[in-house]
Amino acid sequence: MGLGVAKTVIKKGLGEMGFNAGGGPINWFPGHMAAATRAIKDRLKLADLVIEVCDARIPISSINHQLQPQLSSKRRVVALNKKDLANPNIIHKWTRYFDSHNQDCMAINAHSKSSVNKLLELVEFKLKEVILREPTLLVLVIGVPNVGKSALINSIHQIASSRFGVQQKMKRATVGPLPGVTQDIAGYKIAHQPSIYVLDSPGVLVPSIPDIETGLKLALAGSVKDSVVGEERIAQYLLAVLNTRGTPLHWKHLNNRRLEGIQYDSKEKHEYNLKDLRPKRRKPPNDSNMLYIEDLVTEVQCALYLTLLEFTGNMEDESDLEGLIEQQFEALQKAFKIPHKASEARMMISKKFLTLFRAGKLGPFILDDVPDANTVS
Repeated sequence: MGLGVAKTVIKKGLGEMGFNAGGGPINWFPGHMAAATRAIKDRLKLADLVIEVCDARIPISSINHQLQPQLSSKRRVVALNKKDLANPNIIHKWTRYFDSHNQDCMAINAHSKSSVNKLLELVEFKLKEVILREPTLLVLVIGVPNVGKSALINSIHQIASSRFGVQQKMKRATVGPLPGVTQDIAGYKIAHQPSIYVLDSPGVLVPSIPDIETGLKLALAGSVKDSVVGEERIAQYLLAVLNTRGTPLHWKHLNNRRLEGIQYDSKEKHEYNLKDLRPKRRKPPNDSNMLYIEDLVTEVQCALYLTLLEFTGNMEDESDLEGLIEQQFEALQKAFKIPHKASEARMMISKKFLTLFRAGKLGPFILDDVPDANTVS
């Protein structure tokens, strides 16, 4: 059973929303993205090397295919960022896939200096020939919104400062939790002899997203603002993906004690907000809050496990899967302890559920399937 069923379940709600080149009420390509794309193409002509940052959870869906013709003649390294959120049993298959197409690829965590150091070593190796004859080198970092470009720039800046000392006053790249925060292109000098500049760039989407499922993956990963698609629709897609993969059934082995019915109810009232799990908004939780989050995650996993375990319908049947997802929304409402009469209950459920997924609390995932060996990236 494949993810095509998951796409079909919500196709009715999303089919009119303009994921592809027919327009529609959603503007996937606002004015600043059009201008930024032109600026990126100009910088590409000057770049000695390009770091193309992709989301490790959606390695193919997060590629900007519009820029590929310009990138084909460039030295390039594909950086699969957020590897800490990606399935470690599958990520190596993706690096092998890119390697098989003669494309340097490395899985990284932009917040880890050791991880970024390895990336820089590869970049320097790729630039070795040019370093001998060029006094100034340009490295351009590109990627769709919210794949971690600015976080990578900041880490590179910190590493460069410790390596070479502060050469001049340099501003850190702005990092935001919303896609499209970086709207201008700025350069950051990271080394002397030769001078190496790393150019950040705004995240831009292609003018037309090829299909609904790609659009949903981008939305689920946070490359498209939630308000564009709607939190409830994104949560429905996530539930459809989890169900068709049978993921909740695997959670039983992780949470045997809870799923057997042994519950722990903390009497302490917690004020910890799940919003603090979002990137760059993180407020370090104390031990009590950590237990609260773990307990909440287990309640959510238990709710989805039991609803899927009791499901007697046909997962390939659209209406049966829709019915299961509706039951799971009700179960999640209880798990999150959201009042039944809350006017925006489904919105609140969706936001909390998506926050747990994006923070990696539901486990590591890769949503894209590795293409066949003979498929060209």
